Amino acid sequence: MQVHTKKRPTEAVRFTGPADKVQELRRFAAAIGLKEVGDAVPWRAAFPEAETNLPGSVLKGARIKEGLTQVELKERTGISQHHISEMETGKRPIGKESARRLAEALNVDYRIFL
Repeated sequence: MQVHTKKRPTEAVRFTGPADKVQELRRFAAAIGLKEVGDAVPWRAAFPEAETNLPGSVLKGARIKEGLTQVELKERTGISQHHISEMETGKRPIGKESARRLAEALNVDYRIFL
């Protein structure tokens, strides 16, 4: 039997403020074992699947951002887990009514799915 798991998010944080306070924050972060990442990767290079399936990628990202599994999203929307999976992988288009239900459950504007 498969167990549903949630992926642990990796967070990147940016701060603004007085230069001396930012330096102090950098020293503290290094002291507790955090690394500063200087080189950025364009999002299209990091997520090549988004080129062919942007609505599905947005759906998956919004779902993960809310900390939901596909089954939990199914319970909130009434859309079957199988259909949610197909929408995320680009095998099924996201219709307007489904977009509205998903958007309400994920606290986003429905137009991002269209």
